[in-house]
Amino acid sequence: MTNGLETVLINLNRMGFFAFLPFLLTAAIFYGLLRRSKLFGEPEKNVVVNATVALVAAFMVWAYPIITGTSIQEYQQFFSTFFLKGTIATVTIVIGLVIAGMFFPEEGIGKVLKNKLEGKFGIGIVLFGLLIGGGVLLASSASSFFGSSVENINTELIYSIVFLILFIGIIGFVVWITGKETKK
Repeated sequence: MTNGLETVLINLNRMGFFAFLPFLLTAAIFYGLLRRSKLFGEPEKNVVVNATVALVAAFMVWAYPIITGTSIQEYQQFFSTFFLKGTIATVTIVIGLVIAGMFFPEEGIGKVLKNKLEGKFGIGIVLFGLLIGGGVLLASSASSFFGSSVENINTELIYSIVFLILFIGIIGFVVWITGKETKK
């Protein structure tokens, strides 16, 4: 037995609505990037130009699977998995920040993080974010688009890479801490 929302989602899927959503997302991303970059001048004066270029670029991106004979269903499954796992990673980080916020001073975690991000700590946060993004990308089977599968990668190689990253991270942390102590 299905509830109302599930019935609506099933019917939208039958109509092909979800195959259209990645195109809309791609067009919106291109449009936002064009507005921000001001490539064609002030965004308020060139709305039509930015929108046209964004729509054409989105059509070109989503025509690729059809032109090459690849199933669009593979892309649809990839994006569904990618955004689901990305959302789970984001919610996990937000919950961690909420819990950490209980232990920060009254001015809040935002002010403390802003002060920390101005130094070398900001680079660490960016690298941590990239690491999480790469993990989400691998977890959502993105490597199958590059000609190999995660299952084909040797687990010893993965363990070695993770160990190397942790080792370098620990050395970097120790150097950062000892560098702080010598400045005092």
